[in-house]
Amino acid sequence: MDRNTILAIVLCTIVIIFSTTIQAAFFSPAPTETTTETIVENVDDSTISTYGASNAYENDFYAIGDSPDSSTFIVENEVSSFTFDPVGATISSVKLKEHHTNGEPSEFIFKDSDDVNPFMLYVGDDKTNPIDAVFNYSINELTDRNITQVSFSRDFETKDGRIFTINKIYAVPMNDEYMIQLVVNISTSDGGSIPLNYNGDAYTIGFGPQVGPEFESMSSSYDYRRINYLRDDRGGKSNVSYSGGEYVYENFDEDEFIDWMSLTGKYFVAIGIPETRNIIDKYTATNMTYSEGVSQENYFYFTRTGTSDSVLTDVYSYYLGPQSATELDRYDNAADNVFGLEEHRLREAMDSSWLWWLESILNWCLSFIYRFIPNYGVAIIILTIIIKLLLHPLSKKGTESTAKMSALTPKLNEIKERYPDDPNAQNVAMAKLYKEEGINPMSSCWPMLIQFPILIAFYGLLNKNIDLRGAMFIPGWITDLSIPETIFTLPFNIPFLGNEIHLLPILYTLSMIFSMKITQSSSTAGQAGMMKFMTYGMPIIFFFILYNAPSGLLVYWSVTNIISIGTQVYVNKKKGTQFKLEIQKEDEEKALAKKKKRRK
Repeated sequence: MDRNTILAIVLCTIVIIFSTTIQAAFFSPAPTETTTETIVENVDDSTISTYGASNAYENDFYAIGDSPDSSTFIVENEVSSFTFDPVGATISSVKLKEHHTNGEPSEFIFKDSDDVNPFMLYVGDDKTNPIDAVFNYSINELTDRNITQVSFSRDFETKDGRIFTINKIYAVPMNDEYMIQLVVNISTSDGGSIPLNYNGDAYTIGFGPQVGPEFESMSSSYDYRRINYLRDDRGGKSNVSYSGGEYVYENFDEDEFIDWMSLTGKYFVAIGIPETRNIIDKYTATNMTYSEGVSQENYFYFTRTGTSDSVLTDVYSYYLGPQSATELDRYDNAADNVFGLEEHRLREAMDSSWLWWLESILNWCLSFIYRFIPNYGVAIIILTIIIKLLLHPLSKKGTESTAKMSALTPKLNEIKERYPDDPNAQNVAMAKLYKEEGINPMSSCWPMLIQFPILIAFYGLLNKNIDLRGAMFIPGWITDLSIPETIFTLPFNIPFLGNEIHLLPILYTLSMIFSMKITQSSSTAGQAGMMKFMTYGMPIIFFFILYNAPSGLLVYWSVTNIISIGTQVYVNKKKGTQFKLEIQKEDEEKALAKKKKRRK
């Protein structure tokens, strides 16, 4: 087996590995999830005392005093609209004003009507036992601190007659921040220890059931939800590893704690930060699949240790917004946010690939072009052209080699005619010819491998960049560069493809076949089958891999193929004639030298 054949096999193996990696990383099926059901009964105002006395809060305490108004109310800032619910002193809705779904502000909290609201307190570590009494509330605008303060309060009485008060105080920035703060304050009226102490746990605070926008099913290629956490003593974030049910992190060494937990979606992220971290003894993540309502629920919880003090005051910060490095980085510098938070490393909650640095560079370039041409489709095409120009020195040798191989076609045909039934002799003769002419038959394929990191980085950029969500390129066709375009929908499913017909993957596959065909010329007999696979097999494989890829990615790759085709056609036309004349001149000189040798 000659060297070029070995190179061809190695190259194809690398390409297949890359394609398999892409499929595993971006298009793998969603993990199997364990079905779990949690039933929570919301208490009516008029029955709260009876409910509490009979069964609520494990018969230990109940809400006292007149039943407050349970009507929800809204508090807004520049970027978000919060709907507060006095039942449990929670938030039932967060709408993001600058990010839209179907023309309306996106709902950040995705929940069914029967689901418990985020920021509910639970008794001890019992997540089926919410403290869902109706709280009194007041709203104050603290302009000196640039926040709106929403204060909830309710008195409770234990079965032995002790009275304590639960206060939940929310701080909503008046500016353009997505971070809010929640202070949980619990105190007794008699100065004794707080009666909330269940097997060493005082209460649990949860966030869930899900980060929006609304979805019908989860798929790793379209949308997903992942629980991450950042341990202060580790170098970076970690993923919570579970395929369903509940994951509890509670085995702590001395001075060890988790800085934050996050629920990360494709575009948005909820991050919970216990600012008084040393009092949290359990960090819990749950993954539940329901047959009705929200099809997948993901919660994360912080469980607070019990205390013998008469007062406890705990502070939590919650980021509820887009996956945006600009927004998340505000909480590494105290001067950049109203709460004075710093060094939280929230950027690590973003879902990024190992090529995050290349994604950042491409994103900066794309945003820069968009400032002058406010169409991300056009910006992608311009950036593609720039990338091709930067890679031209690397691809120039390959295109010229292809043109030279085309010029050698007559000689290659002569070799095949000379050894019609001897493939090994053909290989030896052709390899000798390539060596004499200084040609590497596989050199035209190396630029494709070089562009694989850019392909992967572009996938991450175009699939998760919040700025590209809903970005239109061509009205009526490519209306959102972050998802596949659809020209029509079939009444039945096609195996491996579904019922939606996408035009871009077809155009991409045809351009890839033509591009690879034009960059490959005659080959040795041993390489012919491999070249045929590279020309037709690889594009077909990628057709299925990228069929449901974002439109922006296919625009980039298709334009790349078209530029490659144009470049190769130009080089073949311009350099081909030159190479033919050079080869003809070399042949004439060789023939003349042979004549002189024979005369001598």
